[in-house]
Amino acid sequence: MAIVGLANTAGDLLRQHGKSRGAIDDDDDYCLKGVRHLSDAGITRLPGRYVLPACDRPGRSVGAPARARVKLPVVDLSRLRVPSERDGVLRTLYTACRDYGFFHLVNHGVGAESVAAMLGVGARFFELPFPERARYMSPDVRAPVRYGTSFNQANDAVLCWRDFLKLSCAPPLGNVVPSWPDSPADLRDVAAAYADASRRVFVEVVGAAMEAMGIEGAEDGVMEELTSAGSQMMTVNCYPACPQPELTLGMPPHSDYGFLTLVLQDEVEGLQVMHDGEWLTVDPVPGSFVVNVGDHFEIYSNGRYKSVLHRVCVNSTRPRISVASFHSVGAQRVVGPAPELIDEKRGGEPRRYMDTDFTTFLAYLASAEGKHKNFLQSRRLD
Repeated sequence: MAIVGLANTAGDLLRQHGKSRGAIDDDDDYCLKGVRHLSDAGITRLPGRYVLPACDRPGRSVGAPARARVKLPVVDLSRLRVPSERDGVLRTLYTACRDYGFFHLVNHGVGAESVAAMLGVGARFFELPFPERARYMSPDVRAPVRYGTSFNQANDAVLCWRDFLKLSCAPPLGNVVPSWPDSPADLRDVAAAYADASRRVFVEVVGAAMEAMGIEGAEDGVMEELTSAGSQMMTVNCYPACPQPELTLGMPPHSDYGFLTLVLQDEVEGLQVMHDGEWLTVDPVPGSFVVNVGDHFEIYSNGRYKSVLHRVCVNSTRPRISVASFHSVGAQRVVGPAPELIDEKRGGEPRRYMDTDFTTFLAYLASAEGKHKNFLQSRRLD
């Protein structure tokens, strides 16, 4: 999906900062305005703050040969609704969550028009003049509406080639939509409709994933909370074309905090997952969601399901837009292994994780880089 108008203000931006074309240095103020701002300036080499140590660089991962690519398992949500096919789909879902931590979800019921509209309005938000986007800038990771850059810009030693718009979608949705950006003019309507649709898909998929583990009804009330009052956060990501993509990343290796994340992406590849010790590029499947297990679900499943490391690579020719919808329990809810899985009287297994909650995760994120899955590892008991 093209992001247009990059050259219109490049000369003005560079003159404002007294720099020649392509020669932005490590001016923190300039870099922290975001990568779209740098892209608008027409840079031809990365500022040093974006250059990763050699051991962390992606090299030539994106566009790599077939051996460095992965076709994720495919879960067909429409077949899950067919009684004669449900057991087979549940087995596929269980295996995907256990062995990959990722899968493609197809025939999910979110219409092609809604998908295209969400990607389109997301791209148009990042095309707005910087002062309009900057109204929503905040270093506070707890802010319900936040425009920012990198992964955790307050703590990142090396910045990532990514800008984002974070939107709280906490139910009831109608209470939070008025705080969202009012430009582009259709952003609120389009994003609200998409958030509502993605939540319905999440509820159906997480229920099926519970069932596939043998948990029906969730006696601790977790499934009831996920269905009626759980948390939802939506992040629109912008990865402009990068002058030296081999030196940086759009997102560093990390895992997601919640139960499940539903990712909508355009046709430009970039997502990579860690599988069998290798970084593998995920082939985009048009119209699908990429769904991944989060830290809370690995903890709740007592390790049966895997929240795996993933990262985003960028390229030198095509901008990329994605929309991630993060779903979990409420911020105050304590999450631990499901009682059904660790009850010794019912043949349960030893507890492998200590309890946690979203507030604990936010405190960790505010105080650390939050990458390489350190948070989840900090909750392990073995």
